[in-house]
Amino acid sequence: MAAQPSEQSTATALVTAATAAPSMHNAQPWAFRFHIATRTFEVRADPERTMPRTDPDHRALHLGCGAALFNLRAAAAHNDFHTRTKVLPDPADPDLLATVRLDSAAGPDPDLAALFGAIHERHTSRQPFSDKEIPADLQALLKEAARQEGAQLLFADEWHAETVLSLVQDAEGRDTLDPDRFEDMERWTRPGSDSPGTGPAGDGIPEYAFGPRKRAGKAPVRDFAGRRPVADRGSDTFEDIPHLALLGTHDDRPANWLRAGQAMERVLLLATGHGLATSLTSHALEWPDLRQLVRDPLSAMGHVHMVLRLGYGPSGPGTPRRPVHEVLEVD
Repeated sequence: MAAQPSEQSTATALVTAATAAPSMHNAQPWAFRFHIATRTFEVRADPERTMPRTDPDHRALHLGCGAALFNLRAAAAHNDFHTRTKVLPDPADPDLLATVRLDSAAGPDPDLAALFGAIHERHTSRQPFSDKEIPADLQALLKEAARQEGAQLLFADEWHAETVLSLVQDAEGRDTLDPDRFEDMERWTRPGSDSPGTGPAGDGIPEYAFGPRKRAGKAPVRDFAGRRPVADRGSDTFEDIPHLALLGTHDDRPANWLRAGQAMERVLLLATGHGLATSLTSHALEWPDLRQLVRDPLSAMGHVHMVLRLGYGPSGPGTPRRPVHEVLEVD
């Protein structure tokens, strides 16, 4: 069936918002299909965009696709649609991660619609943040945002933050002893793209988004330049006691990863709307034994899926996105 202009434009607008989601190394491991007859989106994994060295079980892929799924839901609510979502609806089709059916008869979720404006404002910041505390009431709102999506957000106290930072350093040291660990990062970084719009790639981490080298401080910011020289990049002092929040779930299966990805994006959008700069770090979580040590043993969180760095500071630049026609099919 040929798509009518209104259907095509609606699907395009919603997927444009969906693809603004964060993903590991900005690989954008998603694909979408919109069925006109049932007004249903399929959210699918793109197996060509996996990370065999650093994400062999595809947990990070599910997190990124879960974040895109949340953006799709928020964009639908902004466009006055109620959504009915099913995750992993077909065991025989593991690349089909979720279906989202649009319903214009039921009213949209106002809380979802309110987050739409932050979708294109949220950008990962690899800049230093200030030492200003995040107010307790805002922390409570962010925790509730994660809970609404079936996940848990835990703000690390000082001793726990130090533990997490030491595990990140451990992961960095291990990586230097195993050159193969850099293959995924090298595939998805774009040296030479020193300003927005430069270079042909519509994915990956461009040079202009690397941020400064860390001259001092303990903030967990991955150096995407690696051992490659970057002209005029500069260095800066980062915070010594970064504000870290751990996002996790009780169980550790693909459905939990998708819930965690939606929770992650809900938290990031709410944080952005409240003036926080945000970044993500999964470095210590990429080693199974270190990942077990990242969790707070006194909490009920069974498995940590992402560490968020939140604070007050400059927002990061926008990073490239693939054209919608490359990721969306309409039938």
